[in-house]
Amino acid sequence: TEPQTGWRLAGCTVFITGASRGIGKAIALKAAKDGANIVIAAKTAQPHPKLLGTIYTAAEEIEAVGGKALPCIVDVRDEQQISAAVEKAIKKFGGIDILVNNASAISLTNTLDTPTKRLDLMMNVNTRGTYLASKACIPYLKKSKVAHILNISPPLNLNPVWFKQHCAYTIAKYGMSMYVLGMAEEFKGEIAVNALWPKTAIHTAAMDMLGGPGIESQCRKVDIIADAAYSIFQKPKSFTGNFVIDENILKEEGIENFDVYAIKPGHPLQPDFFLDEYPEAVSKKVESTGAVPEFKEEKLQLQPKPRSGAVEETFRIVKDSLSDDVVKATQAIYLFELSGEDGGTWFLDLKSKGGNVGYGEPSDQADVVMSMTTDDFVKMFSGKLKPTMAFMSGKLKIKGNMALAIKLEKLMNQMNARL
Repeated sequence: TEPQTGWRLAGCTVFITGASRGIGKAIALKAAKDGANIVIAAKTAQPHPKLLGTIYTAAEEIEAVGGKALPCIVDVRDEQQISAAVEKAIKKFGGIDILVNNASAISLTNTLDTPTKRLDLMMNVNTRGTYLASKACIPYLKKSKVAHILNISPPLNLNPVWFKQHCAYTIAKYGMSMYVLGMAEEFKGEIAVNALWPKTAIHTAAMDMLGGPGIESQCRKVDIIADAAYSIFQKPKSFTGNFVIDENILKEEGIENFDVYAIKPGHPLQPDFFLDEYPEAVSKKVESTGAVPEFKEEKLQLQPKPRSGAVEETFRIVKDSLSDDVVKATQAIYLFELSGEDGGTWFLDLKSKGGNVGYGEPSDQADVVMSMTTDDFVKMFSGKLKPTMAFMSGKLKIKGNMALAIKLEKLMNQMNARL
């Protein structure tokens, strides 16, 4: 008989890609507390200079909370490594009951700024890797009484706003979601196939790199995704083809207090990509906390005019904040194309000794070009508008090196108190 809702995962084998850290590891630990067997299928075998955790440290944590762990070196782009990990799982645990396709690659770059190598990485990890892992596990999932595939991917939202800034990433991620549509029908009655996506940003190493310092206060913990995944695993096979949002399924489970999941309870949360609660409902929610509605759609005729010389004053304060240490840590030239009153082309040179700012073009080619209104520029440098939020909502357009664009946020954080 099929397990009923409320069934626990003791003795169940869960194969998770990208389980050495972040969301994948959180789902693994949640299942391990029930006594589940966890196959940690991830790349990191040796400690990474910037990212904490390896498949072996994850295995130690899993066994410490009562689970059994099988760490396997798996790059999901390599079909042989996937097959080898599946064979090891069958040999050690006798079967596979749940597959979590969590491994993912991200580059929030537009079409002209996405190198072919980066495009291939996203397509091969997100779309192709999910397919290969599913294909390898399905023969064993079909034998399981539990039989779940869970892809950590978004609902298929065709609003162009989610394509225009990072078309390649969106398509690669939506590939994972389209497998849910197809495989849920293909294996109906045999395997439940669903997608899970967070309502808000989740604090992971990837989010730290994308959002920069201070982003964690706008995030929830990975625990909310782990709890939502656990809830899905308890559903029967007939629960299939769903695009689940973490908060929604937990509300159905009776959870009312979501502050327990917040990194900073009470602080406005950043909505995740691909959800159309953005922008009106989210901006109202943010305003209710007394914060500035950073991503509210503003009608141009209602926009307040920037104060006289606001951009020039901002650059003056930026110049006063420059130092050799800042230049050494950044090593980039930024060009700002500002529209509206007090606008024009400005530059921030953090390559030359001591740094420099000015009106017009820099002496050397810019590494990053940022386009926005003067009003949003002042808000961004004064901390009232997070660059990540500005980018997500289309207020900020970025060309060039995204990693260097992210570095700029550190400098902004240092200057917020002065602006």
